[in-house]
Amino acid sequence: MAVAAASPDICQDLGNKNSVPGEPAAQEQTSLDIDIANVVCSFRARCHLNLRMIALNGANVIYKRELGKVTMKLRRPYCTANIWSSGKIVCTGARSEDDAKKGARRCARTLQNMGFQVHFSEFKVVNVLGICAMPFTIKITLFSKHHKENASYEPELHPGVTYKIRDPKAVMKIFSTGSITCTAPCVANIQRAIEHIYPLVHEFR
Repeated sequence: MAVAAASPDICQDLGNKNSVPGEPAAQEQTSLDIDIANVVCSFRARCHLNLRMIALNGANVIYKRELGKVTMKLRRPYCTANIWSSGKIVCTGARSEDDAKKGARRCARTLQNMGFQVHFSEFKVVNVLGICAMPFTIKITLFSKHHKENASYEPELHPGVTYKIRDPKAVMKIFSTGSITCTAPCVANIQRAIEHIYPLVHEFR
């Protein structure tokens, strides 16, 4: 996934024949690649699930008795389903929202094939993790001091700056290497958050 971010640097008009006198030069566009590393979703089966039966009859399953759940690994798309007897199911590991829903539906069908009266309901994307690498390093100490309202930096606890955004709702970890991880409720928020943070960190490159 790629997003275009406008560089805050305005090209200077120094004898450029293509520039129009009295008009500002166009902002430089930078394309940033965002890697969606994990999509977490949940749904309800609306029936009681016998975890022991699932563990005995399912493929690629592990019964974690101490946690009161069964984990089921699925392929195509790859994801791991965490299944509770109450019928709540949380799927992790998908790389897109579409794959997350496909994986959740496949889990529901697998349980139906075991004889459970599963009704696929209340599906929602809970959390998305995205990773983006800025094309420059970042002076994170100066950045955190300049953005005290939203940023916190405790180098003895974590090497990155934690930056929180209210709109779009997102939490970012900003590293001096230029790497940024972003956690948000949906992929759209990840994209908007990266577009929001780019000009801010660009000042401290």
